[in-house]
Amino acid sequence: MRSATRGRSTSGRGQRRFASGTTQRGFTLVELVITLVVGSIVVAFMALFIIVPLRSYSAQTRRAQLVDDTDSALRFMGRDIRGSLPNSVRIDTSNKVLELLATVDSARYTDGAPATNALDFTTADTAFATTVPFTQLTLPWSSTTSFLVIYNVGIPGANAYQGTNVITPAGTITVTAGASANQDLVTFPAFQFAYDAPGKTVYIVSGPVTYLCDTSAGTLTRYSGYTISYSQPVTAASLTAAGATAALVAGDVGSCVFTYAVGTAQRDALVTMTLQLTNSGESVQLLYQAQPMNAT
Repeated sequence: MRSATRGRSTSGRGQRRFASGTTQRGFTLVELVITLVVGSIVVAFMALFIIVPLRSYSAQTRRAQLVDDTDSALRFMGRDIRGSLPNSVRIDTSNKVLELLATVDSARYTDGAPATNALDFTTADTAFATTVPFTQLTLPWSSTTSFLVIYNVGIPGANAYQGTNVITPAGTITVTAGASANQDLVTFPAFQFAYDAPGKTVYIVSGPVTYLCDTSAGTLTRYSGYTISYSQPVTAASLTAAGATAALVAGDVGSCVFTYAVGTAQRDALVTMTLQLTNSGESVQLLYQAQPMNAT
């Protein structure tokens, strides 16, 4: 009995030794450092594969936005130029300031019989009828800030910026429907137009518009609602003093050049605009051309 008991005890102690011999061990410091180093290398390589495409996508997005902003600004200017009064576009010597006289609408005036509806060029007149009506006005129409212009050719004596001969003075202009489908009746402040236009076209002008490019501030700004002046205003201060309202057209402007080629008997006038926008190291430069309708 005693010997059997010792055998069982010995067997039990052997099991405990076996159980206690099964040890659990963790990472050593060296293994942990190696793991961290290898993991960092893997993450660095993964970051390269992720960051480079992201940077390329971001740069492409900026370029696309710059192209869109530049194109929108140039098209906006082109719309004003194409709708300007004939021979009213002018550019300063720095080629960074462009001015024009914006038109509201145009029509063909009556200059023959019956005399009651004809525009008299021999004396101051106050009313006339059209043979081709205005198409952009909702009749009856009235304005105290607009002008009538006939035969502006942009030379001394026939230049709307001078405020004489071809453009009416400040006052009330009204347009109402006439007796026939193509007839509008126009009244205006007493004025004698100096020249009968070959095309018999009369323009309603809302006033001057200036685009000023300031590369120091990085802006392209549109100014409107100021007084017509024979001397072109070429600074923000002079435009503001004349009563202009400013509206930002584009920011991030790096450079700009405006040029105007006067029309000849063989070709129309042409305005060429070059605008460069720069942002976050990306730069886009576009060239845009617009033809003002200079036929009077």
